[in-house]
Amino acid sequence: MSNWDPWSSSGGSASEVTAFCFILLASLNKISLVNRPAGAGTAGVLSLCVGSEDRTPKKRFSEVQNERREQAQRTVLIHCPDKINEKKFLKFLSQHGPINSHFFYESFGLYAAVEFCQKESVTSLQNITRTPSLGPEAAIPFKSRYLNLKLRNSLNQTSELSSIQCSNQSSPSSKKLYQLLCCAESVDDQLNTLLREFQLTEENTRLRYLTCSLIEDVAAAYFPDCAVRPFGSSVNSFGKLGCDLDMFLDLDEIGKFTAQKTSGNFLMEFQVKNVPSERVATQKILSVIGECLDQFGPGCVGVQRILNARCPLVRFSHQASGFQCDLTTNNRIALKSSELLYMYGALDSRVRALVFSVRCWARAHSLTSSIPGAWITNFSLTMMVIFFLQRRSPPILPTLDYLKTLADAEDKCIIEGHNCTFVGDLNRIKPSRNTETLELLLKEFFEYFGNFAFNKNSINIRQGREQNKPESSPLHIQNPFETSLNVSKNVSQSQLQKFVDLARESAWILHQEGKDRPSPSSNQPWGLAALLLPSVANNMSLSKKKKKPASERIKNLLDSIKSSGAENSTATNGRRAISTQA
Repeated sequence: MSNWDPWSSSGGSASEVTAFCFILLASLNKISLVNRPAGAGTAGVLSLCVGSEDRTPKKRFSEVQNERREQAQRTVLIHCPDKINEKKFLKFLSQHGPINSHFFYESFGLYAAVEFCQKESVTSLQNITRTPSLGPEAAIPFKSRYLNLKLRNSLNQTSELSSIQCSNQSSPSSKKLYQLLCCAESVDDQLNTLLREFQLTEENTRLRYLTCSLIEDVAAAYFPDCAVRPFGSSVNSFGKLGCDLDMFLDLDEIGKFTAQKTSGNFLMEFQVKNVPSERVATQKILSVIGECLDQFGPGCVGVQRILNARCPLVRFSHQASGFQCDLTTNNRIALKSSELLYMYGALDSRVRALVFSVRCWARAHSLTSSIPGAWITNFSLTMMVIFFLQRRSPPILPTLDYLKTLADAEDKCIIEGHNCTFVGDLNRIKPSRNTETLELLLKEFFEYFGNFAFNKNSINIRQGREQNKPESSPLHIQNPFETSLNVSKNVSQSQLQKFVDLARESAWILHQEGKDRPSPSSNQPWGLAALLLPSVANNMSLSKKKKKPASERIKNLLDSIKSSGAENSTATNGRRAISTQA
């Protein structure tokens, strides 16, 4: 693939294309509201047309993280009675300062997350909060922002109490999802519907940052000025409702803070204890923090200190939020990877819809699993989608190397000897002129990887092109920053072959439906809904028992369809994918 050039095709300007799409879609009454990532801090954006330019200024990843962290520091988490008078509750809290926002949710009871306008309001509320008396038991007097509300003379207030409307914190059931997908108007509509139902809500995103902030309060008892930062699915815009919360204890902030205090000819240093290596230091720090969470952390249960893993961590459940949490320390490369995915997700509205759908498809057919093993991971699938979109003509996403050329001095980032530099300002990246539909992209994703030469080629989003595999692993996807690592080294040959077989089968289904699509009102599974049915995998198992090479047969049929319709496709859609060797 040549250099990223979003304006390589001839045609009108971006504004002319956008205006044309607006007029066309308005006349068809197809203008739809597509949600932005909740982490972006805005409710939504009007999608005028596929691939059109959104001129709204986009915030840097670091800006979003800092705003969210500051928001969480002004928030308290309150365990409430099952029924409560919402007006009186808020009036009581507002005595300590104006409230910016609040929401209720359920997790082992009713909870309220209340954000004040100033941090001082949190301190004021804590000052009038008492340690509970537990009768014969003793309470550990730990002062946090996780509080418990009790009603005085609750019997006299019964008539004033009412049920609270709670925000949704879980993804839809399979039955509801199938109904929504079957009632959609198009495959594009199906993919956007799945995204809308599974993506993290604004409330869920805020709750994740609040949980990190509460854990930070515990860690700060030992390491003042530290920060606990979420990374991974919680912040990269590809997280779905119910995903785990990955966080890391950032101690680099302490060094930055003290470095600013040096002046003159004198240099002051803290007295510290020395340990043999960085790994030993990490293990000791996490051991102490894990013990503290287990003994003193309100709502932290099932604490496990997994200190001998390649990346030592503390795993626990946070009952109040309902999140399964993994805490590591100084995992800055992982945060940089989160930033890269966040940028790719924000560059084009089709990226997240395609990733969510491919992940959902993979989980429906047991290609991915929450249990460690030989399965393909969600991260690997996301890398594959990004790589595929870089290979379109014109490309939908730029390569990482191109993003590096746009970086300035502020963006320069070297972590543990690895060059993690790329542009941080989204507004400096021109949008793609590719206008392919999600339906076409989904179909050709399956075709592309159903015919990919996994036996000799690797996937590399830095350069956006296939390369010879440097090792013998069945699937090789280069880590974008630690380039000597293969992020899919765990995947077995049998699991990769299962992926290829299912990809070919799914491409065949979409090709066939293009000829004879059922009516949306028939409630028959079609499009994406048909791909999620387990019958696809079952049929393949039957085929293997009969010793018929179903996957190869489907591949040949697809090749036949593509070759016979190549002339027509080129005339109607000049943006086909670059073919790969089988």
